[in-house]
Amino acid sequence: MSSKKATIALRGVHKTYGRTTALDGLELDVREGEFFCLLGPSGAGKTTTLKTVAGLELPDSGAVLLDGADMKGVEPYDRGVAMCFESYALYPHKSAYDNLASPLRSPRHRLPAAEARERIGAIAELLGISALLDRPVGRLSNGQRQRVALGRVLVRPARAFLLDEPLSHLDAKLRQQMRAELKAIGAVQHTTTLYVTHDSVEALALGDRIGVIREGRIVQTGTREEIWYQPYDTEVARAFGRPRINLLPGAVTADGGFRSADGKVELPLRAQATPGMDVLVGVRPRDITLTGPGHELTGTVYVTEVLGRAIEVTVRIGELHVSLVAPRSEAAGLRPDDPVRLSVRPENLLLFEADRPERPGRRIGTR
Repeated sequence: MSSKKATIALRGVHKTYGRTTALDGLELDVREGEFFCLLGPSGAGKTTTLKTVAGLELPDSGAVLLDGADMKGVEPYDRGVAMCFESYALYPHKSAYDNLASPLRSPRHRLPAAEARERIGAIAELLGISALLDRPVGRLSNGQRQRVALGRVLVRPARAFLLDEPLSHLDAKLRQQMRAELKAIGAVQHTTTLYVTHDSVEALALGDRIGVIREGRIVQTGTREEIWYQPYDTEVARAFGRPRINLLPGAVTADGGFRSADGKVELPLRAQATPGMDVLVGVRPRDITLTGPGHELTGTVYVTEVLGRAIEVTVRIGELHVSLVAPRSEAAGLRPDDPVRLSVRPENLLLFEADRPERPGRRIGTR
């Protein structure tokens, strides 16, 4: 099968294991050459989605399409996709080099030895494992094994890469470095990539688009800007950003503004909602300032926490606690119970229906 990049589509895919529903009518579109991140918590259906695309799991109903062609009855080997498992799936008795070379020695993807060495060398250098190629896999650390497993996928000509949490076993510094490398690899390879992660930072850093999956369904698909500024519901809003978004409970006033239950917080709203409606106002900590223009709120410092060059400040306003991130130059002198004034721009406020037991509160659109 050729190495030209492919589109990936899932149409109404259902998959159950006994009484457990893994995929519940999943709809997904990955464009040609796109780096698409599928984000969700453990058990959301991420890995099952990848295995279904690869042909390692067969859907109970629905269709998997590669380049518009239905994959029903097409064996995994014939789909032209390469998958990296979170569990490495390496040959433990072979060297790192031989593990990387194994796809290029198969009848389907066989390359001349010199060309294979050149390809393996380039991928090994990108992944920072050039010095490890002669070492047996059994003598590698977990992080090194994970990079070898990723490299074994990337050396193989494929129409699409399917990557299942490929950085999950790396330490924080190496993960950050590898995120940058992965983006570079994507640009070099120009290969359609479906990348699974539970890490929202990773999804925001890597994804051309992001799909948020929950209980076997895609809740929202969009660019990082769309997901960040227009989250579908409060659960999507909470999933992105550290510190987490502030969600302030209250109700819509007669004049279309917002008032908290204790009346201590009043905010103008750009979104139109029914007066008296129970709502949550969302504002991200980085959109609240201690100085500058905007609607003013007054409160007292509850606690501060240093975050490198910035400081997270939690402010008590009546019964509510509001978090913000401020430069150290502005917040270094703040102590608990100090009075502070906060500024919030109305255009940065998000409005949601109040959370219900059966579902998160959905975003209410702007005027």
